Amino acid sequence: MAAFHTVGIIGKLRDAQIGPTLSRLAAQLRDLGSAVLVDARSADHIDDPACGFATLDDIGRRCDLAIVVGGDGTLLSAARTLAPAGVPILGVNRGRLGFMVDVNPQEMAATLAQVFDGHYVKEERLLLSARILREDGADRDGPFLAINDVVIRNQAAVRMLEFETWIGGEFISQHRADGIIVSTPTGSTAYALSGGGPVLHPSLQALTLVPICPHTLSDRPIVVGADRAVRLVLGGNEGTRAMFTCDGQTNESLNPGDAVEIERATETLRLIHPANYNYFNILRNKLHWGRAPA
Repeated sequence: MAAFHTVGIIGKLRDAQIGPTLSRLAAQLRDLGSAVLVDARSADHIDDPACGFATLDDIGRRCDLAIVVGGDGTLLSAARTLAPAGVPILGVNRGRLGFMVDVNPQEMAATLAQVFDGHYVKEERLLLSARILREDGADRDGPFLAINDVVIRNQAAVRMLEFETWIGGEFISQHRADGIIVSTPTGSTAYALSGGGPVLHPSLQALTLVPICPHTLSDRPIVVGADRAVRLVLGGNEGTRAMFTCDGQTNESLNPGDAVEIERATETLRLIHPANYNYFNILRNKLHWGRAPA
């Protein structure tokens, strides 16, 4: 009997070479006893009459496992729909770095066999929920779900933003910077890392706030517990224009006086890794750290 009865396949969009990998994956899943649903957006890349096609929402409702074939960006996009449905995700890497999609396509068949035999690592990671409170207090946009980070950044290339940070209702600081990144541990190896933030182990229940190119060198990243809500209040004058983004994929405009409230989401991201998964091995390989001792 299959360990997972219905498996969804989500492929990287705009990848003309992905078809053979998707077809091979679908055939392997059927050999393991699972029904297969393929993201309808990948229908042009797979010629397999035995496959069913469905929207991402349907995959979330009908599948007990989703396999993402692509890079971290593909997984982030799919996870914002699949995480609220509680569907675990296994990632096959056809991108570049691939911190979360950790299965090599050449090892896909062997990894799937192990996973269906129950040999895998399960992991739950915290997510962020963000809302925008408009200046007049009447309108609230959201909630928006973020796997990696919530970012406020300047829309003008040569002007800084002015904004306040509040944590757990306590005033922290007033900043002048190009923006700020509020990151999960998962996102600590993404935009926050390039901004000088620390790497957080994904098991930590914590957030990191990383100013982007701050005006003062003393304006440093800070790590806080995930049980404390973060509030960012945009200052400036009428000409100030800022952008709110989640995972670099969801975008909203901000005006002076608008506030962004960020807290731990009730949902979690459920990941499935190969049995030999080791987070520090991934860091060494992706970030080109020194070799492990022999």
